[in-house]
Amino acid sequence: MDTRIALIGIIVEDTNDIEKLNSILHEYGQYIIGRMGIPYRQKNVNVISVVIDASNDVISSLSGKLGMIKGITVKTVYSKNGK
Repeated sequence: MDTRIALIGIIVEDTNDIEKLNSILHEYGQYIIGRMGIPYRQKNVNVISVVIDASNDVISSLSGKLGMIKGITVKTVYSKNGK
């Protein structure tokens, strides 16, 4: 199976469903290379970056599930190749 590296950028504006976000990330934990979260208190948001190495289907599935959570914005950037 071919995999790609992707960066998933997440902005959390409503922390009510943060447990749901963490649960979904845990579900995909085997693909996650690293994760960094930055609280931006002045704007009352949290910024999370997740680096993942997985197939296109897995990356799309994770991004889609995260994007369906209310109060969360998600954007994904893919590497040009898996190397």
